[in-house]
Amino acid sequence: MNIGGAKMLIRFNVKNFLSFFENESGQSEEFSMIAGKVRSKREHIYDNDKIKLLKFAAVYGANASGKSNLVKALNFMKKTIVDGLPKGHTDMYCKTDRANKEKKSYFELEIMLDDKYYAYGFEVILSQSKFVSEWLVELKSDGSEKNIFTRDIENGETEFSSELKRDKKSYEKLKNYAEDIQEDSEVLLLSIMNKNKKTLYEKYNNLKVFRNVYMWIERKLDINYPNRPISDYSYMAKTEKIDEVCKIIKAFGTGITGFQMVDVDPEEIFRMIPNRIKEEILKDVENKKVTVNRMKLKEIGIVMRSNKDFFILNIASNGKVEGKTIKFLHGEENILFNLSEESDGTVRILDLIEVLLSGANKTYVIDELDRCLHPSLTCKFVETYLQLAAERNIQLIVTTHESRLLDFDILRRDEVWFVNKRITGESDIYSLEEYNTRFDQKIDKAYLDGRYGGVPKFSTVFPVKGDE
Repeated sequence: MNIGGAKMLIRFNVKNFLSFFENESGQSEEFSMIAGKVRSKREHIYDNDKIKLLKFAAVYGANASGKSNLVKALNFMKKTIVDGLPKGHTDMYCKTDRANKEKKSYFELEIMLDDKYYAYGFEVILSQSKFVSEWLVELKSDGSEKNIFTRDIENGETEFSSELKRDKKSYEKLKNYAEDIQEDSEVLLLSIMNKNKKTLYEKYNNLKVFRNVYMWIERKLDINYPNRPISDYSYMAKTEKIDEVCKIIKAFGTGITGFQMVDVDPEEIFRMIPNRIKEEILKDVENKKVTVNRMKLKEIGIVMRSNKDFFILNIASNGKVEGKTIKFLHGEENILFNLSEESDGTVRILDLIEVLLSGANKTYVIDELDRCLHPSLTCKFVETYLQLAAERNIQLIVTTHESRLLDFDILRRDEVWFVNKRITGESDIYSLEEYNTRFDQKIDKAYLDGRYGGVPKFSTVFPVKGDE
C-alpha cells in the first residue's frame, strides 16, 4: 500500500564484519526489504509503482549463528556515521581467516527518501581504524546510477556530481569541507557535513541530500538490543494517546486497566540514581534551565528510563524542577503499581507498544523480539503490528526463535529470513523466497527439522552405552 512520501530501508550489505565475510559469489552478504514475487498479503508491502518494499521481516537462526551480528552490523554502521568508529572496532573483522585482519570491511545502506533512492556506504580496514573509500549514489528507477560524491581516501581524491558543481558558491563550501579531510582516513564526509551545519542547509538547498540521508540514519533507523529498553515511555505522556494506549495494553492481557502520571519529589528520584549518572543529570537540568529562559518556553522535560524505572523531570521557566513517574492500575479497585512491580513480560509489552504507536517513516530493528514474551503474545504483537502497518509507512525487522510465526497465514514467504553458520564459522543470510516452498508447506516443522538451516545441531558429549 502506498501512503505518500515514504522513508524506508531498501537493502543492507556487509562484508568482513564479525561472522559475516562474503557470500558464495565473493560478494558482500545482503539483507533486503525488497518484496519478492509473492502475491498474497499485499497490505504487508509499500508499493509506489516503482518499488515494492516489505514492512516486516523476521530473521531466524540458531544461537551463535550470526543473526544478532546482522543487527550489530547495522548498528555499527549507524554509530560510525553519527559518533565515529565505536570502541573495540579494531577487533570486529571476520576472524575465520587471519588474512581478514588487513582486508577491507564493507558497509552499504540503500534507502528510499520520499520519491528518491540512495545508496550510501564506506569501506574501512577495522584493525587499522582506517577508512578507504566512501560514496553516496542516487539510484534511478530505470536501473541507472548517479554519483553524488565518491571519495577515494587512499589516493586523497573526492569527486562530486555535475549538479553539485553548478552552484559555484555552495560547491566552493562543499569542496573546502572535502579538502579539509582529503587525506584524513579517520573521518567520513557525511559525518563532517552534519556537524554544526544547520545554516549551511538553510542557505544552500542543493546540498540538503547530505542532511536528508544523515538524518534518516540518525533518527529513523531505530536499533534495539534485548538488554536495553526499547522505549522511554514518552508516548504515555501524550494525553491524546491515552485511550489508544490503554486499549492496546488491555488487549495483550497484562492485567493493566489504566495508568496515571503521578508527582514524585525530585530529591527522591536523585536518591535512586547512581552518583555518576546523577551528576550528569544535574548538569543537564542546569543547561535546560538556560534553554527554557533563552527560548522563552513554558517548561522543558528530561525523560529517564531504566529496565524497571521511569521518571520525567520538568524544568519550568521560573527554574522550579518537578518530578513525575508512571503508575499502573490493576483490577476494579484501581490499586496503583510501580513499573518495578510489573512482570518482565509486561515491561516488554509496554516497550513494544512504542512501535505500534509510531508514526510514519521509521525503521525499527529489534534483536530477540520474543525475549520475556509468551509465544502467543509474540504472534499477537506481530499480527497487531501488521494490521496497523497496512496504513503506515513503517518497517519492523526482528530476530527471533519463535517458530509459530512461520505460518503463511501470518507472514509472506519473502518476510522470512534465515542466518546459518558454515563449518568454517562464517554466516550466510538468505530469504525463504530462495526456496521453492509450496503454500501448504508446514514451514515451522520444516524449519525445526533443519530443512532451511538456522537451527542448532546437537552432538552427544558422552556416548550412550547400550545395556550390558
